Amino acid sequence: MNIRRSTSVGLIAAAVMVPVLVLVGSVPVPARAAAVQDSDAEGKIRDSVVKVFATMRRPDLSHPWTKESPREASGTGVVIDGKRILTNAHVVTYASQLFVESNQSSEKLPARVEAVGPGIDLAVIRLEDESFFEKRTPMARTTALPEVKDTVLVYGFPQGGSTLSITKGIVSRIEFTGYGDGVSGVRVQIDAAINPGNSGGPALVDGKMIGLIFSKLTQSDNIGYIIPSEEIDLFLADVADGKYDGKPAMHEPLQTLENDALRAFLRLDRKTQGMVVHAPNPADPKDPLRPFDLITKIGDQEIDNTGMIKINDRLRLRFQYLIQKLAKDGKVPLTVVRQGKPMTIDLPVKAEYPMLIRPLKGKYPSYFIYGPLVFSPVTTELASAFGRFTGALAIIGSPLVTRRADYPRFEGEELVVVASPIFPHKIGKGYDNPIYKVVKEINGVPVKNIRHLVELLRDSKEKYTTIVFDDRASETIVFNHQEALKATDEVLSDNGIRQPASDDLDSIWSKKK
Repeated sequence: MNIRRSTSVGLIAAAVMVPVLVLVGSVPVPARAAAVQDSDAEGKIRDSVVKVFATMRRPDLSHPWTKESPREASGTGVVIDGKRILTNAHVVTYASQLFVESNQSSEKLPARVEAVGPGIDLAVIRLEDESFFEKRTPMARTTALPEVKDTVLVYGFPQGGSTLSITKGIVSRIEFTGYGDGVSGVRVQIDAAINPGNSGGPALVDGKMIGLIFSKLTQSDNIGYIIPSEEIDLFLADVADGKYDGKPAMHEPLQTLENDALRAFLRLDRKTQGMVVHAPNPADPKDPLRPFDLITKIGDQEIDNTGMIKINDRLRLRFQYLIQKLAKDGKVPLTVVRQGKPMTIDLPVKAEYPMLIRPLKGKYPSYFIYGPLVFSPVTTELASAFGRFTGALAIIGSPLVTRRADYPRFEGEELVVVASPIFPHKIGKGYDNPIYKVVKEINGVPVKNIRHLVELLRDSKEKYTTIVFDDRASETIVFNHQEALKATDEVLSDNGIRQPASDDLDSIWSKKK
């Protein structure tokens, strides 16, 4: 499935106006008065929708000492309470400059990012001039999930024009599913036409915002997705203290109880339903769950054999949906059947799931240059660049393949690779290009992470530096240490590189004794 974020450089100007029958109690409102009220309400909605302009400077993963060339992009935002604007994280992440323009205005106002949640794809931005909000009211937002088949209007600035666009559709599906970076949440599918530039725009039912547009399914007709208001409320409550902590989640692998042999093996009667624990959370040695535990309830809600719970007569969602509602003090109550006996446990649920390879989350990659080599930690983004080499990496037993989904073996562990092609320099004569090779040892010492690699090279008293890579097909690189230090200066000068390390590593390297 290919889901595309809908940021754009362009806009679209198709507007679909829907007549609304207005009733006040049981007394009919005169048609002219109703039209005035409709016009006022529609005007406030339009005034609350803004266009967001961003100059993007994304990381250049193969040249981590620099950034990609600036790229102009645009999306949509909506005014919310607290003199703030809500939009998508992908609209503003890596934005070196940010501006907001209101409907029917040509003035671009400087803005800054206040909070961002990359996994749930939400962000809050503020304007330098808050007088902008004096004539613009926060968008009215419902707290309830919409109903399937509800009529929905989507406001935004998609490609194709320069004015506000309004498209119409229905709510097609509601699911609890994955967003990104290991984050799950409720997602609403609609069939209203959305295109690049709609990202961050509100979707309304009966004049109230039910959520924010954030992506569309490519190679399909009119399948778009909304982050619903309840996910927005969770995000805004999270960032009230100035930082985004993330959503609590359980990380144990589970399996369904659909197979008759599995049910017989667990000695369960036909009435007992739930999800089977395949294994405890490998990152938590104190996990109270055990293999073959059957999770039958979350809180007081019964779980069926496919892991679904009943929200109402028309909606079923994965039971993990209730974690974000029931979690208290980092734990959620579960009822399990273990060896035929029911019991209640409090399961720890954490937002951060420790993985060996982690995403950048809007940051720029760390790097360190030593001689003609550029070292960088392996991130999710960098690992994705290895895709076309997966077969070759698997053949040589590279950790980029064998440990792709691993957990750290110790606190702070990360893989370090040569992230860029070797720079041309005489001390690299005769060596193969070690790009994408994982560093195993420096002078016989196993490398724990990028900081450790810098410390090893910084404090080395050896005449020669030996660099061993972690696979079956790489040669060992040996440099004269002093020549490598001199070569570093020459590489920086020849290639116009400002400093030999990213700021976080430069402070470590500068402590050289």
